[in-house]
Amino acid sequence: MNKNSIQIIWGVLLLLAGTGVFFRIPQVMPKIEKIEQYSQIMPFIYFCFYLLGILLIVGGLKKIYAHYKVIKKKDE
Repeated sequence: MNKNSIQIIWGVLLLLAGTGVFFRIPQVMPKIEKIEQYSQIMPFIYFCFYLLGILLIVGGLKKIYAHYKVIKKKDE
């Protein structure tokens, strides 16, 4: 396996992790809301979790796109 193939796999893993964050947020947030210290800053916590998911997805897509272009260019 060359470096670009490994980077594409890493990009796919980032993409899957970001997608997993979006599926996990509705399950975890009710548990976090029960903690009194965090009840005042719940909008900020929601924002942080969704931002994390978006950054993981965008980073994964960017990595996949960039390294796929390099592999495709080598094949030509």
